[in-house]
Amino acid sequence: MRRIRIIIAAVVSLLCGASLGAQNLTDLKIGEVLVDNTEGVTDDYGQRNGWIELFNTSSGTVKFGGCYLSDDLSDLKKYHIPTSDLSTKIGPRQSVVFYTSGKSFQGTYHTNFQLRRGTTVYLVSNDGRTVIDRIDIPADLPADHSVVRVPQGVKGMDFETRVSAKPTPGTYNGDVDAKSKSEVMGEKDPHGFVLTLIAVSVVFTALIILAIIFGWIGKMSRRLQSPSPKEARPRKVKGSRKAGEMTPEIAAAISMALSRESGGEVQAAIALALHDYLGGGIHDLESLVITIVPSAGGGWADKTQTFRQSPR
Repeated sequence: MRRIRIIIAAVVSLLCGASLGAQNLTDLKIGEVLVDNTEGVTDDYGQRNGWIELFNTSSGTVKFGGCYLSDDLSDLKKYHIPTSDLSTKIGPRQSVVFYTSGKSFQGTYHTNFQLRRGTTVYLVSNDGRTVIDRIDIPADLPADHSVVRVPQGVKGMDFETRVSAKPTPGTYNGDVDAKSKSEVMGEKDPHGFVLTLIAVSVVFTALIILAIIFGWIGKMSRRLQSPSPKEARPRKVKGSRKAGEMTPEIAAAISMALSRESGGEVQAAIALALHDYLGGGIHDLESLVITIVPSAGGGWADKTQTFRQSPR
């Protein structure tokens, strides 16, 4: 049961979010206001009244039924736009006009107040408290002059407020022939050569920068991994001796050899052993052990074949 309630609550939240998203009331702007209309547009009854233009800055349709119009900050709910009228919606970049005749009984687009110079017009959200937009009316606004917001740029929709001697109720206040940057580029470069050149330049520049960065990283990593000049020097092996240097280990080895040789060839064995040792015939040094191998040019190899143990 609890899971069902959670699911229902989630669905309701999504629906509410979708409803709020569909409203987009913050996309509405007060596009133009005229107070004293003596030569301009007439309403459905042939009367010339002041008017308020609302403009939709978004790319979707906005429903504004339920919102409020007012010229009094202390009474933001002065005129309530009916929610029952299905025409209370504005298409993308479109506008609607409300006549400030003071005769709201004449229809949805007639307010119950008249505009005055030196006041402020408010567009209020359907909660009756949130001011969506406002526009100030100069106290010295001439007759048949309007306060207009002109969009600066086709896409940004940043507005500039100015006084216009040529009111345009219900139409786009900016330059209808204005073109976006992409349209201008399409006219100047119909085949896309400039865009291709720019794209290739950007790619190659990025590759060069990446190559420099990765090369520097590789060089730094090799420098960190390679030993320092002091560490690169070969270490001396403890206990190593230069060729020809007599050590206790060598003396002990010679003594062991002499103990095994008791014949008349003792002197020859000693001489050949020393000759081979001093001539570099030793290839291994261990504690109390010496290995003597035949060396080129020595006579040890020939003498060994004639050695024999002396009879006792």
